[in-house]
Amino acid sequence: MAKHSKRINFQLKKVENLGEVQLAEAVSELKGMQEDLPKDVKPCRFDQTVEVVMRLGIDVRQADQMVRGSIVLPHGIGKSKTVLVFAQGEHAATAEEAGADFVGGKELADKIKDGWLEFDAAIATPDMMGVVGPLGRVLGPRGLMPSPRAGTVTQDVAGTVKEYKAGKVEFRADAGGNVHCVVGKLSFSAEQLTENAEAFIKQIRAMKPAAAKGVYVRNISISATMSPGIRIAV
Repeated sequence: MAKHSKRINFQLKKVENLGEVQLAEAVSELKGMQEDLPKDVKPCRFDQTVEVVMRLGIDVRQADQMVRGSIVLPHGIGKSKTVLVFAQGEHAATAEEAGADFVGGKELADKIKDGWLEFDAAIATPDMMGVVGPLGRVLGPRGLMPSPRAGTVTQDVAGTVKEYKAGKVEFRADAGGNVHCVVGKLSFSAEQLTENAEAFIKQIRAMKPAAAKGVYVRNISISATMSPGIRIAV
């Protein structure tokens, strides 16, 4: 059985005593767990990422129950994404002007086939899908495949690039019906983290598939990179 550090043991005890709490309190406690450590416990030395996880009452094996999309959070996520765009001609020039890090066509696709994946988001214009399509096996499992549903296959290259550079995040239910979303950094204010988390939770609630039966939102929790999750009252 793995032995936990003093920090994790301290945090696990706090979480256990908390039970389920409202979102604002969960955020406050999450920040407090890092700031109110005992003197003999070493704090983390980096700015941790904060994530919200929602467990949904959906059957992801059914196409009409999949929950997938993207969101631009009110306060971003504290990181500028590296954006790649598959485009040519006028769209390529527009992508570069909007701040895309990599712009191209077949040469980029060949580079990716050879194992290069140094980007956080991939966008494509519809006319480039003949080049992008064969990359599905490489990009799909990593959540990087351009998709009309996610808004990453689009004619509005400039607008989409700017959204991702500002921290737009994509989400998709996993095999267990859980949806994960980064909502910022631990250095964000409690208000910023709360508003980002509220925006994500609200969007997921609004996306309830018509085919989903029973309880839709079953559990919600918020955690930082190096901390246990705090349960949020559904």
